[in-house]
Amino acid sequence: MFKHFANVPFKIRLVSISILWLVLAAVVVSAQTTFNKRTGLNVECVGNVMRLTFDKSLAFGSQLEIEAINGSQVVPLTSSLAAKCGYSMESDPWGNTKLYASLLNCFAQNQGDQVFDIALRLRMYGNEVSEEDVHEIRHTCKYKQWASREILCERNFMENRINLLKAEFLKLLVKNGHAFRTLKKMVFYTPKEKPMMMEDVLKAGYGVSTTPSRLVLRSPYGMEDTYTQNVNGVQMEVFKMTTYFKREWAVTMVDTAAACPTGGLQFTDKVITWYMPRHITPLMIYNQYDLLELYMGIDGKRLDTTQMNAKGYSLSVTNSHVIISLPVGGPDGYYKSHVLDYQYHTTYSIEPMLELLWREGQSEITRYKVHYPITTPPKAEPPQVTDNTVAKSGVFDVLLGTFLHDVELMNITFSSGVMTVAEANARGINVQQHGLPNGSRTFSIQVPFSDPVVLKSHINQEFTTYTLPLIFGLIILPEYTPFPHPALVETTLQDITLPTIVGTCDDEHFLVIVTYGNQGKNFHIYVGTQNISAELYTDYGVQENSTHFTMTVPFLANEIVFELAQQSLVRGRLDLTLWEPINSWHLNNFSLACEFPLTMTECFSNGTITALAVKVESAAQIVPSQLSLTDPLCKPKFSNSRFAYFSFAASSCGTTRTFYDDVMVYQNEISVPGSKNTGTRYLLTVSCYYLLNDTQTLTFFTKPGRNEPFAELGVGELQVGMRLAKDPSYNSFYMEEDYPITQYLQQPLYFEVELVQSPDPQIELVLENCWATVNDGVSVMSWDLIVNGCENLDDRYQTTFHPVGLEDRVPYPPHLKRFEIKMFTFVKDDTVLRDQIFVHCEAVICDINQTDTICKRRCPSQQGNIKRGMNQISFIH
Repeated sequence: MFKHFANVPFKIRLVSISILWLVLAAVVVSAQTTFNKRTGLNVECVGNVMRLTFDKSLAFGSQLEIEAINGSQVVPLTSSLAAKCGYSMESDPWGNTKLYASLLNCFAQNQGDQVFDIALRLRMYGNEVSEEDVHEIRHTCKYKQWASREILCERNFMENRINLLKAEFLKLLVKNGHAFRTLKKMVFYTPKEKPMMMEDVLKAGYGVSTTPSRLVLRSPYGMEDTYTQNVNGVQMEVFKMTTYFKREWAVTMVDTAAACPTGGLQFTDKVITWYMPRHITPLMIYNQYDLLELYMGIDGKRLDTTQMNAKGYSLSVTNSHVIISLPVGGPDGYYKSHVLDYQYHTTYSIEPMLELLWREGQSEITRYKVHYPITTPPKAEPPQVTDNTVAKSGVFDVLLGTFLHDVELMNITFSSGVMTVAEANARGINVQQHGLPNGSRTFSIQVPFSDPVVLKSHINQEFTTYTLPLIFGLIILPEYTPFPHPALVETTLQDITLPTIVGTCDDEHFLVIVTYGNQGKNFHIYVGTQNISAELYTDYGVQENSTHFTMTVPFLANEIVFELAQQSLVRGRLDLTLWEPINSWHLNNFSLACEFPLTMTECFSNGTITALAVKVESAAQIVPSQLSLTDPLCKPKFSNSRFAYFSFAASSCGTTRTFYDDVMVYQNEISVPGSKNTGTRYLLTVSCYYLLNDTQTLTFFTKPGRNEPFAELGVGELQVGMRLAKDPSYNSFYMEEDYPITQYLQQPLYFEVELVQSPDPQIELVLENCWATVNDGVSVMSWDLIVNGCENLDDRYQTTFHPVGLEDRVPYPPHLKRFEIKMFTFVKDDTVLRDQIFVHCEAVICDINQTDTICKRRCPSQQGNIKRGMNQISFIH
């Protein structure tokens, strides 16, 4: 869908002839412009091409043929001949056309490579052919001084113009007009060598010619002898060859190539970004070069900074790329409608230009120009049907949109058949098109309820439903691509004023007002399935008069349906039914759903967790008294037909514990025992979050009546710190400002974890778990270093623990833990990640006399290993 172009470095190799270097002067461009207001034709010289534009007033609805005038001959330009000879054309769907002709095209009259006369004939074929359908264009462009190498990248071909005056041998041939006759063969690189004689090269569709000073090589895109190469992340089509000039006494070989980008685009809904390699390796011989000029443009014409800023364009250069940003919807492009899988889509098209001038060595200069038509990927834009019907008006009022200006409404399918827009308007159905200020359009249709195309049905004696089914028949111009869009609108009218219900909620109640309508209170009121009795009148605080009544229903009432229960709220629904018993009519069905604050889970600092399970509508088969925690023996402390209340310790009932950075999470699940096997879904997940570095307080005081001491909550603090030593002596450590620290793979890292500022010799610091991640938060990628107080047996470079002895700075060795790991990095999908690595540890403070498994555990032997990535990385504490 997108086509881009470029070209490549060249060398001149001589046999028995010495090499002459090129000397280049500044480029001078004569840009002459011709504009014909009557025909809409505009001809101008833009750098090293001639540009011809004409608008849809000339070409729309016609078949266009373009012919090149070559002296007295007229040559029709087929698509293959145009690519071979240096012509490129682009038209939008409405006939606005741009034609580019290389100044060195096959049929240009060349005067010393400085003045170029180009003649074209445009033929328009419509219903009839007349003299006015033929337009002849003759234009002169001046392009006096050239770069050493001129590279033109058009939509359908790439062209390389090489200065042949670099070598005396070639200079003599060119001067005498014998250069082309001495062209014997070319060797193409695909990238393998493929020799071809010159007559075969021309037959294959390549363009090869010589001018008074240059060798011109031209290749259409997609030729058999081109290949694809990735250049700094951008796919490019490469055309590379060696041309042989052969005389009896010498052979000269000219190496050149072309590289044309076929990728490098990124799209968002608002911006198109085009990346071009700054160092185009197929084009450049040396790594060092000077970028002399850089321009961007639109439709082949350069833009200055003021013009770019006004239109929202940007051009920037990095060490690796030249980057052009274009806003989607900018003024120089156009939107187009499309149909994909019978659905409406849009695209945006624009044609930026990039022009570079660089110098390699002392004087060898290359001018590189790319015309790059871009079309965004199709974006789904589903049309919206807006029902603006006012039932009392007796007319359906429907709006369909929004569409681009190239969409037309052709017909509408009703229940009775298909009508064109004209037929529908003729019978009293009002169909209109509406233009919007941004150029988009909508379509409206108004159909009276009385029209036979409207379907009617009676729900009961009071209500009539009017239904209008539609299928809009739309087409996209100028392709006449059809696509349908269905719509269904309906409305209901009532003959009498029926009772109405409105409601709202506060934090604890549903507040409902029932207005009787014009028939008085001739109905019964049901809350859920319960008819409001005298008892419920009192419970609901019902108040009534001759026109309406109100009631206040607690959200915990038995008649309320619970739809959803979350951690801190419950969503309840009040269902009301107004029932007329004489005719057995439902006069009104009303539902009001509200969310009420309700504490479902409480987490206490002493490790106690309470949870409330609420029976919701979607789990009507659940019996709350049968619920349990993960441990089936942990049953509710209280339950009834709608609730189950649990209270348990965080270390019991199958509660799990997980660590995320500075947060410790306890989780349990309330479910029906055996539900994992039967497929019954879980009802509630209970979660409690505790900060690892949170400070709790303890208060100690005496209380009369007991001889033994006891403890209450009071003030205290334990701090644990981790740092990285510079060597295994653990005497020198990295400071905070040293991070991140760069280390190489398999080099040792020495960690020390310390219980800080604690004088208690009866406690011990135990490392329970340590792990590494690729960021400092919760990471999907992590690696265990210490598991349950032991080295990770899945790691072939296992963690090594170092003993801690009594030292000047270590009065309490049990307060410290030291371990060593080998530097590593993460590998994802066989790709080595170069992110920073963060190390985390969980520590447990134990009584040195404690004997439980957390504080006194034995580590098993190694059972396996795991592969780690290899690269230089940075370590972050």
